[in-house]
Amino acid sequence: MIRTVTIDIINEKALNLLKDLELMKLIRLRRDQAEVEKPVDWQAKYKGAMTKEPLAKVDEQLNELRNDWE
Repeated sequence: MIRTVTIDIINEKALNLLKDLELMKLIRLRRDQAEVEKPVDWQAKYKGAMTKEPLAKVDEQLNELRNDWE
């Protein structure tokens, strides 16, 4: 007999326990449609995170960082 139960995971430990039960072939986990990974729009995520700087200034900062490592 197969029964379907919907649960809300409150703690990550519970999900790990459920995965262990699945490995023992006692239950089968089905992933929600929302859980399927969507491609990340990196441009939208980080847009405006950095300001534009002149190339000369960026080179100067990189050289300073490299000199600090040596």
